[in-house]
Amino acid sequence: MPSTVAIARQHDSAGLFRLVRLTMLALVLTLAQATVLLAQDRPESFADLAERVSPAVVNITTTTTVAARMDDRPQLPEGSPFEDFFRDFLDDPRGPGAPQRPRQGQALGSGFVISSEGYIVTNNHVIDGADEIQIEFFSGLTLEATLVGTDPATDIALLKVDHDEELPHVGFGDAEATRVGDWVMAVGNPLGQGFSVSAGIISARGRALQGNYDDYIQTDAAINRGNSGGPLFNMDGDVIGVNTAILSPTGGSIGIGFAMSSNVVTGVVDQLREFGSTRRGWLGVRIQNVSDEMAEAVGLEEARGAMVTEVMDGPSKEAGILAGDVILEFDGGNVADSNMLVRRVADAGVGRAVDVVVFRDGSEQTVSVTLGQRELAAANSDGPGMPEPNPEPSSFLGMELAPITDALRVEMDLPAGMRGLVVGSVEPDSDAGSKGILPGDLITEANQQPVNNVTDLRERAEAAREAGRKSLLVLLRRGGDPRFVALSLEE
Repeated sequence: MPSTVAIARQHDSAGLFRLVRLTMLALVLTLAQATVLLAQDRPESFADLAERVSPAVVNITTTTTVAARMDDRPQLPEGSPFEDFFRDFLDDPRGPGAPQRPRQGQALGSGFVISSEGYIVTNNHVIDGADEIQIEFFSGLTLEATLVGTDPATDIALLKVDHDEELPHVGFGDAEATRVGDWVMAVGNPLGQGFSVSAGIISARGRALQGNYDDYIQTDAAINRGNSGGPLFNMDGDVIGVNTAILSPTGGSIGIGFAMSSNVVTGVVDQLREFGSTRRGWLGVRIQNVSDEMAEAVGLEEARGAMVTEVMDGPSKEAGILAGDVILEFDGGNVADSNMLVRRVADAGVGRAVDVVVFRDGSEQTVSVTLGQRELAAANSDGPGMPEPNPEPSSFLGMELAPITDALRVEMDLPAGMRGLVVGSVEPDSDAGSKGILPGDLITEANQQPVNNVTDLRERAEAAREAGRKSLLVLLRRGGDPRFVALSLEE
């Protein structure tokens, strides 16, 4: 008969075995669930998505009348055996003086329908200058489109077609909610091959190419010529971008494509639909990014915000913003750089009063600005003439400098009221030379105060040294464009 101790040991062994079995079962279930989640993250096929959204994607064919030119004909050497043949073939039977017949040019692109009423989004460069715009639907239906409005700044155009029946359409998604690595699908008409689908991931966000309002999604989904204007979809079938450009040394896809963010496109489309053109907010300033040296020169703890280089007649001037102010916040949000400020001002709306926080004279100040409309902004008018300063050529900070005279104003085509210093020469090994200052540049301010002669510039530099600063912030003008440069004061 087994002892009590032996029976207890048997019970313990059985319990331990059951515990191990339960642990193993839980581990298997956990791994199975993880496998299912991974399978869900990686779609087995894009077929269902492509089938659902393709009816709303269209091919666009444009026809443009191009005036013929005499130099369009082939240039053949005199006496060539083909000279007589091409002359007989190409010469107008109406005589050598007859006007040349115009010819028709065609271009292909893509687009997508955003409403059952027939509004279609595409790129401006797809339809720019077109006399006729033909829309081909996935079903084979072909309709002629009319142009509602365009925005060259973002390369977006809005078209409209009329049809008796409701048209299949897609909606916009939130590009800001996407992440690098998310799956995307592009649909369009690459190289004129008709409806085509490609898939990839988001490679980067917030790319800027050349425009002030750029906010591109970079993707490795294959995008080629003809894809322009087509949609970039997320996995929910929402449009998060409009395929616009490729970066390629060959002109073909190498996996670097760009789609304008839906968060930019939706605002543009709404304005084009309502007004036929855009209505962007206007602050009335010229700005530049703040470098580390510029931040040190004005007493800012870190390089951030957008520095005002010029205040034009308009909203900012009326509100009291000054050249040299650093805009740190706009309408309740921080400003990281000048590109961010430009986009936020444009999207803020016309006629709105917004709070702008600027850094001036070592402290932050809040200014209320009522935004104007960029499209209607008037050019600056020249100021009244100022007394002629006495000539005072001198060398300072590695530059040969002289006050602006009437003769220089005429020679350099400067406004009558322009005052400051003209850079005559620059020492190549000086800090001014390393910062890209060139002969002919104008210095109109130093440490946010006007300078009329070299004595003024020396006084500003001495004041900066006494304040413990290592750089002198000067306002430089070249070709009418202002920018700030921080010049080193260290020996």
